[in-house]
Parts: sequence; C-alpha cells; structure tokens
Amino acid sequence: MSLLIPLYVHPAEDPGAWHRLITAADRTYGVVLNPANGPGEAPDPAFAAVAGALRTAGARLLGYVDTDFGTRAAAEVAEDALRHRQWYGADGCFLDQVSSAATELPAYRALVRALRRQGSAPVVLNPGVHPAPGYARIADLVVTFEGPWSVYVSAFSRPDWTLRYRPERFCHLVYGVPEALSPLAVRTARERGAAVSGPVTGGPPNPWARLTPVLTGVEP
Repeated sequence: MSLLIPLYVHPAEDPGAWHRLITAADRTYGVVLNPANGPGEAPDPAFAAVAGALRTAGARLLGYVDTDFGTRAAAEVAEDALRHRQWYGADGCFLDQVSSAATELPAYRALVRALRRQGSAPVVLNPGVHPAPGYARIADLVVTFEGPWSVYVSAFSRPDWTLRYRPERFCHLVYGVPEALSPLAVRTARERGAAVSGPVTGGPPNPWARLTPVLTGVEP
C-alpha cells in the first residue's frame, strides 16, 4: 500500500491520530509534516517528537512548503525545506500550490534542482491537476488530482501523456470519501494510473485533519 498522508492537525490536538499513523508507518509512501503552513518560525517540540517516532517506525518524512503557484521566491522555498530537514529530520519536501502552466516550468525545474542539491529527496509537486507534461520529468511524484470524491468519480480525465510514465510517479489526493469506500478509492487511483494515493473521509476547510480507515484499520 502506498499512501501519501498529509495529517494537518497538531499532535497536541489529536495525539491519537498521530499514534495510529506511527503504528501504520510501513504502509505509507510518505508523511507530510506541516506545523505552521510550513516549518514555522521555530522548532515545534510536539512535531519534533512525532517526527522522531515516525522515522523510527520507518516512515519517510516530507516537509510541507507552499510555493504560491510560483510567486514565492525560490530562496524562501529552499529555506523552508532546509528548516524541515534541520528541525524535523525531513527526508524530502511536499511543494504545495504548484503551478501547472508550461510557462512556469523552467522556474520549478531550477527550484527542484536546488532542493536536491541541499539534500531533499524525494521532491513531491502538488499542482492538484494534470500539469504540463514537463513537471513529471522534474519531480519524484506529482499530485495530479486533489479534490472531493464526488468530482473524482464523475469528472476525472487522464491525458495521454501520463501513459508514458510509471504509475509510481503519480498521486491522487481525494477527500470526502465515504469510510466504506476508502479501499475502493485506492483501487480507483491505481486503475487511473496513480500508484500513490491519499483518500480521506474529511472535508473542507481541512480535509486532512483526519486519518482514513484504509490506513489505520480502525475508526479515526
């Protein structure tokens, strides 16, 4: 099972969810750490503790960094990624709000190269839609769908260029999945060419505040 888990709730608010995630670490592709819409201004002891426990359990840690669709300075993005590595031992980074436009591809290519030089691996890009094809060449993993289950089952389409890449290069993040259908969401992602997925039962404004039963095997 390859699940990408963005658990955007503070460990002090829901320690049980983090404990369940730690016990299921071997079922994940990676866990996204997001203390404060990024690493924050100073290390958070609670996140440092769960990060250490996740590493011990074998999880790969990805630091959340917002790129604001290419408007944030590359140096700021790189600094956030470095803080995640220094404070929480993150292996790689999860770049959110990534542009999908071909015009922004050269800037993202340079950014990913800079992140790799400072030691971030893997680098996950999240445009949330199918971007221009070149984005798949520069990232380890691209999130090509982020949205509600209702849209996923009714309006998803897959461009032909994705067939040139292995399913392990793509991820679908689906929220609002009925609990009983979580395993179906994982299977559907695989059928649609994404070997990595992240179905959750929660909804807006923070769908990622709850774990999906398909990960933990118990009710969140």
